[in-house]
Amino acid sequence: MLVGAELVGGFPRSERLRKALRRLEEKGSVGVVETLRVLWEEELVLVGVQLGAGLRCVVDPMLDWHDLLRPFVEAWRGVYADGLLRWFDNNFFYRVPVFVEEPSPQRFVLAPRVRSLRERLPSWVGLKVVVPGPYTFAKLSRRLGGIGFWDLVGYLADLLAVEVRKAVEAGASVVQVNEPILGDVAVDAEEAGRAVEYINRVLGAAAGAETILAVEYNVPSPDVYEKAVLEARADYLLIDIADYPDRAFKLLSSKGLGGHGLAAGVLDARSIYLEPYSRFEELVSRAVSAARPEKLLVTPNTGFELIPYRYGVAKARLLGQHYARLVERMG
Repeated sequence: MLVGAELVGGFPRSERLRKALRRLEEKGSVGVVETLRVLWEEELVLVGVQLGAGLRCVVDPMLDWHDLLRPFVEAWRGVYADGLLRWFDNNFFYRVPVFVEEPSPQRFVLAPRVRSLRERLPSWVGLKVVVPGPYTFAKLSRRLGGIGFWDLVGYLADLLAVEVRKAVEAGASVVQVNEPILGDVAVDAEEAGRAVEYINRVLGAAAGAETILAVEYNVPSPDVYEKAVLEARADYLLIDIADYPDRAFKLLSSKGLGGHGLAAGVLDARSIYLEPYSRFEELVSRAVSAARPEKLLVTPNTGFELIPYRYGVAKARLLGQHYARLVERMG
């Protein structure tokens, strides 16, 4: 069994960066250069944290992203960001995208970031980018001007596929598509099954890169898992094990992985509690017994942006420590 470890999302902002952003709001354009310098330095620190933890693939820290959707909303025509809503069941909010016409790109989001990071990374280090899935994006948006729901899902799939393709061309080696709506208790299995066609359009644009479909914040129902998640053309499926271990193991043992690798979300990224190795090993062992994967990634169950900075850094280091010990014990 191939075993690896990596993070699955962004980091929270440090106090230094938050102060710099507040100064920018006060000074306007006068403080742009200084703020960008602080932002870049903080991103490099967090890349260093991941490398120092022994992770061979680093995730873009995404410190300048207010939420997962906003960078794309701000880069496209035909959509604007409106009022705040809660991001699933988290103490975190996002601005609702409002689509008034078919969206089109004014600029690309991912490729410039990848090029900038890749220039400063050793060639042996993998680089992961994270994108919202088109189904979740559409579900969390509003539509005006007579745009149909599935029309919007299709527009989003096409735009995100171009983003992914250009990111891989720029040097991204791992692409993670986040579809947390697939874990929502209210999602319809037939609708989710239809949505996988569009999700696969995004995943398929990552030719040459490793791909992960991430379902965060909940475990999908058996029907949604079978009709949508297992039909995704991804290398790995990321399942939230830390929050819902018993449900996750029951699902994996009954439905399997359908030939996918397992990205086992065994560290709780929504909690500041630092899990002991015994708990980490127990969850990994039970996940392997339930799913019997040929490929395994040990990961947090979501990004660290939901907890304070020092705990995000501590959990990244903890993952590296636990992973190294796991590999040693596995021989």
